[in-house]
Amino acid sequence: MTYISTNVAAILAATCAGLLVGAAYAGLYGRLSGGREPGRGSVGFLILAFVAEFWLAAILAGALILAPPGAGAWTMSLGSAFIIWVGFVVPVLAVTHPFHGLPARVVVIDCAHWLVVMSAQAATLQVMGLAKP
Repeated sequence: MTYISTNVAAILAATCAGLLVGAAYAGLYGRLSGGREPGRGSVGFLILAFVAEFWLAAILAGALILAPPGAGAWTMSLGSAFIIWVGFVVPVLAVTHPFHGLPARVVVIDCAHWLVVMSAQAATLQVMGLAKP
């Protein structure tokens, strides 16, 4: 996990990119979801969101460092984000949201949100560059 401290600036920048996408998403969520309101931005929630976005960016950075360069940097960057999204985020939301009684529309909206977050984070990490530990 030394790659995190080696790449903390890029990971923090990717964290901020994810948070910006989340802020835009919160503004659209009520209209897209049929009137459901997202949780309000309490300090505790904002800290949780920051830590979660940081960890997501750190895991994505690790995947990008380990990705084979054969397909090209941007293909590997955005492709890794997509594979992690479709392999972990989509199944979790597809099971958890209906369990809590949320409609399919909300599952789709939230899945799309996380795809945009992960793509923005991957693009930020690619632009900033990552150093192998």
